Amino acid sequence: MIGTVTSQGQISIPAELRKQFDIKKGDKVTFTVNDEQQMVLEKEPTKSDWDNLFANYPTEVVDIDENGKYDKEKSPNFHDWMVNG
Repeated sequence: MIGTVTSQGQISIPAELRKQFDIKKGDKVTFTVNDEQQMVLEKEPTKSDWDNLFANYPTEVVDIDENGKYDKEKSPNFHDWMVNG
């Protein structure tokens, strides 16, 4: 696929790639150069992307007392994370 660079340095991303990578008007992209001196274009994640990523992560309130202790029965996910990483 071929994109076109305008006289003002703007690049047209082919529609097929925009659709494949869900790139929409206003999305941010980054340009980097890899070890083979190739330019790499990547879509920056949006707030919605982050929300979807963390949607299935459990949340719980962890009460930690003045001694740094918590009740592992009330906070089982936190306890598992503390023990198993």
